[in-house]
Amino acid sequence: MKTTDQLIDDLLNLAFAEDVGDGDHTTLSTIPADEIGRQRLIVKEEGILAGVEIAAKVFAKFDPELKMTVYINDGSHVRPGDIAFVVEGKVRSLLQTERVMLNIMQRMSGIATTTARYQAQLEGLSCKVLDTRKTTPGMRMLEKMAVKIGGGENHRIGLFDMILIKDNHVDFAGGIPQAVSAAKDYCKANNKSLKIELEVRNEDEIRQALNAGVDRIMLDNFTPERTKTAVEMIRAINPGVEIESSGGITIDTLRAYGECGVDFVSVGALTHSVKGLDMSFKAF
Repeated sequence: MKTTDQLIDDLLNLAFAEDVGDGDHTTLSTIPADEIGRQRLIVKEEGILAGVEIAAKVFAKFDPELKMTVYINDGSHVRPGDIAFVVEGKVRSLLQTERVMLNIMQRMSGIATTTARYQAQLEGLSCKVLDTRKTTPGMRMLEKMAVKIGGGENHRIGLFDMILIKDNHVDFAGGIPQAVSAAKDYCKANNKSLKIELEVRNEDEIRQALNAGVDRIMLDNFTPERTKTAVEMIRAINPGVEIESSGGITIDTLRAYGECGVDFVSVGALTHSVKGLDMSFKAF
């Protein structure tokens, strides 16, 4: 399995292949090969900055001679007019890396900003907002990184680092006891140390999940009222099991779920429909 760094490198290869192709012919035809210049990243919208470390990888990969001076780091609160960093070097390199860098920075900063807004709704509670697998194909590692920068937590990265038994798995397996038992047997046979989470739809399934001995219970599409009842029931039987709320939860309803005592609330909107943070990369 590829490492995070390898996956990011693959993404950058693809990004340059689709954007630069066999060359930026506008730049190559108008800018002398030896011309040196500077550009700065200007923030144009309030939010949380994310992607500075990845931007450094973009510049270094395309042209190792580009010099980047960072003034604002990932996770910082930024306002219009802030200068995040300056890059100096061959103008041709600056122009050819601009769009790849901006696409990544704007997307990651938008996700970090959105995550920070959601997590702020849970201030004073022990509950954390979680992302999901509803990510842009190929950009998952960067988007999950942005969630962490924004103060949220990552759920599983993919299908490989946690067992999450949903309703379809249960139905195909023949029931909750069968599905959980099979998952435990699989982990043992394959020497895997994976948490087992189970999605439940009602109180009967909660009891079955607790009897089966799962690590985390996901309350799927429960109302806040049903969630409060479910949390009280779970804590009375097994205080140590983790509890997650999921399904149609918005920034307006998030606090109500957190106050029920769940450990996590998962929100697909952190990544699947985020608006990028406005910024530009200008010569000076």
